[in-house]
Order: sequence, then C-alpha cells, then structure tokens
Amino acid sequence: MHLSSISLIRLPLVKQRTGLSRSTIYAKIAMDEFPGPVNLGPRSVGWVDSEIDQWIADRVAVRNEKEAR
Repeated sequence: MHLSSISLIRLPLVKQRTGLSRSTIYAKIAMDEFPGPVNLGPRSVGWVDSEIDQWIADRVAVRNEKEAR
C-alpha cells in the first residue's frame, strides 16, 4: 500500500461506521477480532480507513454465506 493512499479515521467515525461502542471495539482488538489503531501521539490514535472497510465487508460476507446455506 502506498503511503499517500492511507487515510486514518478517528474513533467517533469508527464507532459510527461499525455501530460498535468504544468498549466493544477495544475488546475485539484485544481478542484480535478488529483492526488495531495506529498511534498518532501520546494520547491520540486513528484507524486505517481501508482496514475498517475490509472488516465491515468481511462481516457482510459472513452474513451472506450463512444466508446462502
């Protein structure tokens, strides 16, 4: 991935796009079920936009696979 194509998003947008709460996001990260954040500074993190898109797409694919059975 070329660095100029990487876009970072902050937690409020991650929560909005996934429908998950902050605590659920961090619990899923701890269980290795959600993309981890990128450290931006001492008290600041962001998530790679494309990784969040892929996580959402993976959930939809699992749903569609279950419905197809």
